Amino acid sequence: MAEAVAGHIRLVRIIDRFTDSTGTWVAWLNVPLVLAVTYEVLARYLFNVPTIWSFDVTYMLYGTIFMLGSAYALHKGAHIRTDFFFERWSIRTRGAIDSVAYLVFFFPAIFIFLVVSGAEGWYAFEIGETSEQTPWRPILWPFKWVVPLTCLLLLIQGVSETIKSVYAARTGIELEHKEKIEI
Repeated sequence: MAEAVAGHIRLVRIIDRFTDSTGTWVAWLNVPLVLAVTYEVLARYLFNVPTIWSFDVTYMLYGTIFMLGSAYALHKGAHIRTDFFFERWSIRTRGAIDSVAYLVFFFPAIFIFLVVSGAEGWYAFEIGETSEQTPWRPILWPFKWVVPLTCLLLLIQGVSETIKSVYAARTGIELEHKEKIEI
């Protein structure tokens, strides 16, 4: 039994390190986003020569950062929850509720999103779908594949969070305390 628990804790640590790494890589996408916006502002307002590509690059990069960062946000406890109830419960109760929520709601929903978005991304690839937003008309399949990739990252991190929840429900000990994020 202790060996299984140790194995699960090792798995949690591996997944959490992976999510930290992907979160760092995704954060670096902010650099080209800022560069694209800065270039567009300078070109438009200083030289009066707006670009045809800036809008598409901006929404695609921002959407990619937002979506791919969701697994990192899950790991850090940054998703919204009703904390005024949750914080008052014992660690065991929180773990039990989270365990059930992950198994009943999270995994089925994310799996369905993965299947549907994967089909949509594949279809966009097959037909060579392009954007209708601007005259540049970039291909859309790389952007549409961000959604199933996000689902995959969320499923991986969800395994870690579920193990942590089950451990908390069984032992009353948190493997990782999520810091309260104040707004």
